[in-house]
Amino acid sequence: MELECGRTYVIRLCSGEIREWRFDGRDARGLAWWRDVETGLGFSEAGLLYAWEILPAGEGDG
Repeated sequence: MELECGRTYVIRLCSGEIREWRFDGRDARGLAWWRDVETGLGFSEAGLLYAWEILPAGEGDG
């Protein structure tokens, strides 16, 4: 899946929690940077300590 910079994605964490993260792009090392929409906190994929997946459009709504 090609990620779009500035787009918000619905994410399911391994706990089953649903979050919204905005993709902020890749750095010079190629690491993906995200921002949690609710908390405003930014982080790279290298800092994630749990499993997660991007849900297809329409899933996780409601």
